[in-house]
Amino acid sequence: MNLVIIGVAGRMGQALVRAACELPDQLILVGAVASTTSKSLGQDAGELAGVGRLDVRVTDDLAAALARAEIVVDFSQPHATRSNLTVCRAARKPLLIGTTGFPAELNALFDEAAREIPLLVAPNTSIGVTLLLELARVAARALPPDFDIEIVEAHHRMKKDAPSGTALALGRAAAEGRNTTSVTTTDRNGTRHDGDIGYAVIRGGDIVGDHTVLFAGTGEQLTLGHRATDRAIFARGAVRAALWLAGRPPARYFMRNFLGLKTMT
Repeated sequence: MNLVIIGVAGRMGQALVRAACELPDQLILVGAVASTTSKSLGQDAGELAGVGRLDVRVTDDLAAALARAEIVVDFSQPHATRSNLTVCRAARKPLLIGTTGFPAELNALFDEAAREIPLLVAPNTSIGVTLLLELARVAARALPPDFDIEIVEAHHRMKKDAPSGTALALGRAAAEGRNTTSVTTTDRNGTRHDGDIGYAVIRGGDIVGDHTVLFAGTGEQLTLGHRATDRAIFARGAVRAALWLAGRPPARYFMRNFLGLKTMT
């Protein structure tokens, strides 16, 4: 399967190159795309990722890179999501988007594009986090509504979006479990209102990603959580999900579809 990676110059992009090289009988990197201002332009993508020469030069021309693509994975910047989607849609290439922090109005564009290409938008491509989302949905459905829900997330000091895309996805999963459109908030001034799903954000050091969902009742608490210690887990999940996506008909997919989880039905 011929793979193109968008955002190859970033930490996740380089991790994706390494993850693809772990599956040489299933994936071949044929395109590596970075921003027009990247200092990595012209470099060999394999050497950039520390896996040796792959004879794939980093380019800023996505349309040209897609010529040989059978699957595309985008872990670039949120401001580029719309443009990248438009180019992949025009080229009719299956696309997995792992970028977070893009504006909510893009969801309508995702739905439109999914009528023409297989599209998987994932706030987190970890297998463990995918299961955590389903567990949060099940717990919210099962517990009485007087259990308050708080989501705590921690990431490295350079992460720009807050709360993280994964934290927001956990909040949506909990709201879906309760069959409500619960109010979400990150600033309550200490006041808890019925239906709130609260978020606490930590930024520091080189934390890869910690997420905790706390269901707090009177006299008891239930805690669900996931801790990532290696960015490679996201890359490995992404390339495996991409392989799965490449064989699907046009539609909007999620990581839970890749794992075959059924809690939404």
